Amino acid sequence: MKLLHILPRGLLFAALPFLVYFALQHLQPREVALPLLALLLLRTPGKVLAYARGRGMRALLAAGAALAVVALLWQSNDPVWVLSYPIFMNALMLGVFAASLLHPPSVIERLARLRHPDMPPEGVAYTRRITQIWCGFFVANGGIAAWTAFAASREIWVLYNGLISYLLMGMMFAGEWLFRRWRFGSEAT
Repeated sequence: MKLLHILPRGLLFAALPFLVYFALQHLQPREVALPLLALLLLRTPGKVLAYARGRGMRALLAAGAALAVVALLWQSNDPVWVLSYPIFMNALMLGVFAASLLHPPSVIERLARLRHPDMPPEGVAYTRRITQIWCGFFVANGGIAAWTAFAASREIWVLYNGLISYLLMGMMFAGEWLFRRWRFGSEAT
């Protein structure tokens, strides 16, 4: 049942590159940027509020930085800022995954413990390594997203950020799942 709730939202966010691509053909970049920012912030309101609670000055600085970005987007009206949102999303994911390596448990270990709460030490080491691999993916994916935003055509931008990057993520998920089943057996899935 929860999947049915998540699926439409997931499809909306997967479609964002296409929506941005078509919107930029008919609207000013600032008219695309503000709804995009609002949509991205609305994506995880609970996480934003949880982050802000108990963070005091850090939360205030983050809110100030977000407002500065909005002001910059509005003032510059440059489409490259709108096209850069996949870069920021990869940087955000890299930050989350890398921070979990510095302050364990890692993101992948947390996910794995949902299904296997009594994970052995070799499982913890494995999930840590997978988290490191995902960090590398976010660096590479963000770098390619930057190239598409700054140096490629919008058609290449939408092709990579709206299709190829999702296919690569899916291949990583599937490849890791297959490797884990081979390495640890079917009970590890």
